[in-house]
Amino acid sequence: MLELRPNCESCDRDLPPESREAMICSFECTFCAACADGSLKGRCANCGGELVRRPIRPTERLVKFPASTKRVLMKPPR
Repeated sequence: MLELRPNCESCDRDLPPESREAMICSFECTFCAACADGSLKGRCANCGGELVRRPIRPTERLVKFPASTKRVLMKPPR
């Protein structure tokens, strides 16, 4: 089950479960469309995988299977 993370890991923009601007990789790293298409050029900053639009969970399913509330941010390069 997808976590549906609540924010962009790059710019920390809010990405609610119904957002069509949320992009994810196969590891569920989550970015907004602006970051994904811009600086990330369609590739995950963490694993290098392809970023695709995150599916939207039907509202009635969010009651039983809620989205994550844990915010994740990329670690700055060393």
